[in-house]
Amino acid sequence: MKGSKRHVLPLLFSLLILLISFLLSISLGSVNLSIYEVINGILNTDGYEKQSLIIYSLRFPRIFGAIMAGAALSSAGLMLQQATGNDLCAPNIIGVNSGAGLFVMLILCFAPSLYLLLPVSAFLGALIATILVLLISRMTQGASMKATLVLSGVAVGAFFNAVISFLSYLFPDVLVSYTAFSVGSLSGIYSEDIAAPSAIIGVCLILALLLSPRLKLLCLGDSMAASLGVNVRLVRIFALVLSSALCASSVSFGGLIGFVGLIVPHMAKKFVPSDSPLLLPICMTTGAYVLLLSDLLGRILFAPSELPCGIIMSIVGAPFFVFLLCRRRREHD
Repeated sequence: MKGSKRHVLPLLFSLLILLISFLLSISLGSVNLSIYEVINGILNTDGYEKQSLIIYSLRFPRIFGAIMAGAALSSAGLMLQQATGNDLCAPNIIGVNSGAGLFVMLILCFAPSLYLLLPVSAFLGALIATILVLLISRMTQGASMKATLVLSGVAVGAFFNAVISFLSYLFPDVLVSYTAFSVGSLSGIYSEDIAAPSAIIGVCLILALLLSPRLKLLCLGDSMAASLGVNVRLVRIFALVLSSALCASSVSFGGLIGFVGLIVPHMAKKFVPSDSPLLLPICMTTGAYVLLLSDLLGRILFAPSELPCGIIMSIVGAPFFVFLLCRRRREHD
C-alpha cells in the first residue's frame, strides 16, 4: 500500500509538468501572449479577437495534437518493449514509422483523392512492418527475438525507406508534401485534422490500460506468464495491434516523429519500477509533455521561423539510443 502511494507522486509530478507545459505553449510562440491576454482570449472578450483567433485556431489544435501524439507514441513504445522483451524497441527503431510512412506515400502518389484513408493506410503499414520485423527476427533466432529484433527493424525500415525514395523519384510533385511529413511536425494542423485520430488514440489508450496488467507479466517470461493464466500469444498480438494503431494515428497528423517511444518509457522507469500499475499512465503523461515541450522549443528557438519537433526529438534521441547500446554492451561484458 505504501509503495502504491509512493508511486502516485511521480504521476502527480508528471501531470504538474504537463500543466505547466500546456500553459507555456498557449502563451509562447512567434507571438507571445501575456496571462491577461490568454485569459481574455480564451473567454473571447471584446477587443481580444486576435488573441482568441491565435489560441483557438492555431495553438489549441497544436497543443492537443502534441499531447495525443506524445501519449500515443510513448505508450506504443512501452508496449512494444514489454511485448518483445527488448528495451531498445520503439516505433521508429524497428521500422514501424517507415511502414506507416510508405503506405501514406502510396496514397499520396496513386490515390491523392482518398486522403481521408490516410489513417487507415498508415495503420496497415505500421502493422505490416511490425509483423515483418517479428517474423524475420524469429526466423533468424528461433524463439528468442531480443538479439536480432533491432537489426531486423533496421533492415525492414531501410527497405521501406528505399521504396519511399523510389516513389519520390517517380512522383517529384509529392516529394514536397512527403518531406514535411517525414521530418515530423505539428505545424499547420487544425481541429479537423486531429479529431478522428484523437478518438482512435483515446480508445487505444483505454484498451492499453486494460491490457497493461497482463502485458507486464510477459516480462517474467512466456512460460511463467502462461502458468499465471495469460494467453501469451493473444496478449502479444493484441499489444502489437494496439501499438500499430497508436503509432499510425499519430503519424496521420504529426508525421514521422521519432524516438518518443524509445526515450519516454526509459524516463518513466526511472520514476517507478517496471511492475508498477502506474507505469503506463506515467508514460502517457511524460510522453505528452516531452513532445509538447519539444514543439514549444521548436517554435521559440528561431521565431518567427520554426524547427519541427521531429528534428528536436531526433537530436536528443539518437545519442540516447547510442547510450542504451553502450550500456547494454557493458551489462553483457
